Amino acid sequence: MAQESSQPPEPVRPHRVRPHRVAVIVDEGTNPFEMGVATELFGLPRPELGLPGPLYEVTLCTPTPEVRMNHGFFTLTGVPGLEAAAEADTLIVPGRPDNVVPRRPAVLDAIRDAHARGTRVVSFCTGTFALAEAGLLDGRRATTHWRWVDTFRDLHPKVLLEPDVLYVDDGDVLTASGSAAALDLGLHIWRTDHGAEIANAVSRRLVFAAHRDGGQRQFVERPLPEIPDGSLGPLLAWAQERLGDPLTVADLAARAALSPATLHRRFRTQLGTTPLAWLTGERVALACRLIERGELRLDVVAARSGLGTAASLRARLRRETGLSPSEYRRRFGPPGGAARTDGAARTGRAVRNGPRRGSGPS
Repeated sequence: MAQESSQPPEPVRPHRVRPHRVAVIVDEGTNPFEMGVATELFGLPRPELGLPGPLYEVTLCTPTPEVRMNHGFFTLTGVPGLEAAAEADTLIVPGRPDNVVPRRPAVLDAIRDAHARGTRVVSFCTGTFALAEAGLLDGRRATTHWRWVDTFRDLHPKVLLEPDVLYVDDGDVLTASGSAAALDLGLHIWRTDHGAEIANAVSRRLVFAAHRDGGQRQFVERPLPEIPDGSLGPLLAWAQERLGDPLTVADLAARAALSPATLHRRFRTQLGTTPLAWLTGERVALACRLIERGELRLDVVAARSGLGTAASLRARLRRETGLSPSEYRRRFGPPGGAARTDGAARTGRAVRNGPRRGSGPS
């Protein structure tokens, strides 16, 4: 049975000789939270990873020398102009509340030019409107905040909008549904670029749950329960220590002293997913950990992660990450593929929400 390790993750070899450059377009009325999410995720030093240098570097860029943020909370000055977007490997566009007001032509040109160069383009919350206005989303999957779904569809009917998910990864264009979902998408980008081990270290630093994948539903307005639900945290921790055991939803319900139906409702309310989907996702994440730490025997990975057989492991891993076990090992395993025997593995999540029509940094 795999146990949670208190040791920091073993370093992963960087994929490039320089940090991956992230540019964040800050326009009039940009939401400060989403700008902060981008800088928190990709701009802060990560000494806990034990790497020789940063994996990302962040540059804010603006269309004018001074930009007034949403509700006039503050004015941003001393920031590079939009020419900084031309140097980016990933371009992030946060949201703003006045979505029916056209974006500045210079901002739309910067987005189009970046995408044409092969830059990965990301939107947070209603930043999806800017990507659609720039023409990047026609015929493609995307999401946006649930309150703006009808407006978005009226303005951009050619976009394949998915209103009930946290984020959509459509290859070289990725969209998050809301401000908090920007954190989920950012951690997904970390996983895509550097594997589940590194991404979970970042999520622990953020004190943010790593289990919300993009296919989960957005949390929309609903009546408050008369008696608030208790936290699922102790149950989740108990299950994560026993992923290799033949746990079922009935076992989880018995442990929580709840009926399976009540447990299902609490998972939906608190996590936006079902107990079975959560359990399967945690097992896939544990399998990813074991592969990243060098375990070469697929039957051992399948047994220790609770996925049963090597065939089941292959099917589940490809469904959740888009990669076969051998492809995942080549991308995120230890240099040379040598198996490690230090044992412990952590739980997390590596997911893919759409066909990879473009690749991340290599």
